[in-house]
Amino acid sequence: MTHKNDPLSLRISALIVGLVVNAVGNGLTVSTNMGTSPWTASEVNLAHLFNVSVGLPMFIVGSLTAIANQTMIKEFDKIRFFGELLFIAFFSYFVDIFLAIFNHLGVPNLPTWLKIILCFVGIFTFCCAISFYQRANLFMHPHDDTTNIIRFQYLKGNVVKAQLVNFSVPLAIIIICVIITHQIYSVNIGTIICMFANGPLI
Repeated sequence: MTHKNDPLSLRISALIVGLVVNAVGNGLTVSTNMGTSPWTASEVNLAHLFNVSVGLPMFIVGSLTAIANQTMIKEFDKIRFFGELLFIAFFSYFVDIFLAIFNHLGVPNLPTWLKIILCFVGIFTFCCAISFYQRANLFMHPHDDTTNIIRFQYLKGNVVKAQLVNFSVPLAIIIICVIITHQIYSVNIGTIICMFANGPLI
């Protein structure tokens, strides 16, 4: 566990490890198509809507979220803002890489029961990763920062309620994508688990 009093090198290492491990977990859940976090699922559906790799909508949506975070904290914190942009740039790139690896390994073609297990492993993995880089206390994924802002500035520390409020936007994006494409991706049992268990797991 890291915190503000730890050496900067240790905190940076925790941030990098957390970022990469988070990308691994997200790439795995997307590859199984058994459900992932609402934000990732919304970005997967946007990727199918516009026929692009999932990393592109991840970066765009994440960047817009970083801007929204500045609005919610009611001040311009340039280190926080540019840190989140840097995070989402690398994160979206690594998700594309790990998703391609898992797809190449044949994860989408595995039996359903095994994909469900791998999906749960992926969810647990990225929840641990989020906790890891939150404790590094440098900067984080914009969506995770949104949850923290809502939790501590608006909901008196209730992480479960903060997660549910945070997830309302990606759920709206998913609904719009489904209306347009008549298809839905990365929304399954894993999504339900993410909505109600992400907070406690983190």
